Amino acid sequence: MWSYQAPLRDMQFVLEHWLQAPEAWRRSLVFEALDLPLAVQVLEQAGRFSSGILAPLNSIGDRQGCRLVEGRVTTADGFADAYRAYVEGGWPALACAEALGGQGLPQVLDAALQEMLYASNHAWAMYTGIAHGAYLCLKTHAAAWLQERYLPGIISGETLATMCLTEPQAGSDVGLLRCRAEPQDDGSYRLSGSKLFISGGEHDLTNNILHLVLARVPGAPTGSQGVSLFLVPKLLNQGQANGVACDGIEHKMGIRGSATCSLVFEAAQGWLIGEVNRGLKAMFVMMNSARLHVGLQGLGHCEAAWQNCRSYASQRQQMRAPSRPAGVVAQAADPIHYHPAMRRVLLELRATSEGMRAIGYWVAHLLDQAEHDPQLLARQHAGQLAQLLTPIIKAFFTEQGFRQASNALQVFGGYGYVTEFAIEQTLRDSRIAMIYEGSNEIQANDLLLRKVLGDQGQAFDLLLAQLREESRLGAEMPQCADFAAQLANLCSALHVLVGEVRERSLEDVEYPYRAAGSFLQLCGLTLLALAWARAARVSRQLPEDDPLRAVKLETAGFFFSYLLPQAEQHMAAVRGARARLAFI
Repeated sequence: MWSYQAPLRDMQFVLEHWLQAPEAWRRSLVFEALDLPLAVQVLEQAGRFSSGILAPLNSIGDRQGCRLVEGRVTTADGFADAYRAYVEGGWPALACAEALGGQGLPQVLDAALQEMLYASNHAWAMYTGIAHGAYLCLKTHAAAWLQERYLPGIISGETLATMCLTEPQAGSDVGLLRCRAEPQDDGSYRLSGSKLFISGGEHDLTNNILHLVLARVPGAPTGSQGVSLFLVPKLLNQGQANGVACDGIEHKMGIRGSATCSLVFEAAQGWLIGEVNRGLKAMFVMMNSARLHVGLQGLGHCEAAWQNCRSYASQRQQMRAPSRPAGVVAQAADPIHYHPAMRRVLLELRATSEGMRAIGYWVAHLLDQAEHDPQLLARQHAGQLAQLLTPIIKAFFTEQGFRQASNALQVFGGYGYVTEFAIEQTLRDSRIAMIYEGSNEIQANDLLLRKVLGDQGQAFDLLLAQLREESRLGAEMPQCADFAAQLANLCSALHVLVGEVRERSLEDVEYPYRAAGSFLQLCGLTLLALAWARAARVSRQLPEDDPLRAVKLETAGFFFSYLLPQAEQHMAAVRGARARLAFI
């Protein structure tokens, strides 16, 4: 009763028209051989893998979960075979540098791949989700010999990686961690301590697992300034077991097919990545990649929910609707998608999923530009924008993934609450994304205090410039002029609001923390406004007989009429946060 098909037509629309990515690829020495037909072929193959291999395993993983016997984890039926097919397809190497054995394709195509993986089988994709971040971390910070030894396995998919931060007493505050790393005469370290909530900490998909572990060396400063990062393999060079053991797996609300492990390190051999006491600097290369991917989980859940409730609503007949499309004869009972309440939910799902796709791919495209654009200033601005938008992507997308899955469940009525229809699994699976890789509350604080107020608004001014330019272009097209005007008004209101927040923060140090959550929601809605203003404008480039042209304009109209008014509520909440919160 649950299915998934990759939304390839909309993905192509975003790449070709919304981003105009092929033009950017032609300007880049790295991607100049890539064109749109080749990119579409890659997405088509990824779609076949996701819908044909991963999606059928989604409910199996939920029912079976993982099994831990004598320290070894067995994944659900079909998971290991699916991973072998993933490796044979070359997917781990997609966005890795050609010089290192990768395919050298842009991160925006990897973002599309990740959306498909998470939409079709979130639990399975947890095993592969951190791999690209680990690749970037080692490529940026590891010693040359470590890169030579371990990068090829990550790129080929022969090995998978984990990120080991959390300890029982140290969750979001990694400065509280106690895991120890004792230096050895041969230049290695011996790590001892416990970690928990480690996704893929033990499994049967690969023989070796590379654990990237935060720990303290002797004499390290207290707090986060005394944390170092180490590579600790499950198996050492000759295949002998290292001092790493899985002593438990969590039984969870969702993503049950993902092995969430507690690990014990007993004098496990590892090697320093980066500098001593600078582990967070190295780890955040991986964390930032992970936060974009977690945001794409929210997009994947929203898309899967949209597809399945749309299909159900077209078949389920209940009562006579007050109106019908032209030419449809009245029946004793109509498909529920004719009823206004259901049309409202379905349109919100479509507007949210397609809008988030444009913004999510934009951030991935910005990462490509930040690394490969031939112009220095363009690289700098792309990097600033990507950093600004990352916490919004992580927090806003994951909240929408959960919210829209809940809305979709409502379309199913009572059937949505039973396991046969599987929308309840989407709801359960989506909830974790709001918590891990930095809770959404932390993302909100990071956005407002560090990314907006912290740099005197430089990055935020770049975003406002994007909004103004889009409103200017849209104003020149009659069918888009109203959308452009609303976007321009929102841009002006945001500029004023940030000035007010900055001024108030000088008087009340806690105020931006109280306002941060509402401010992030406002920014997320603003990004959707940008997405739909541009989508409406560039859809005019499509042939008049292309159905997508009318759909984009129709959905943009729905967004600006029904969803954008929420911006006023968020602005009022930011201003209302001047009232102090009582201590409980």
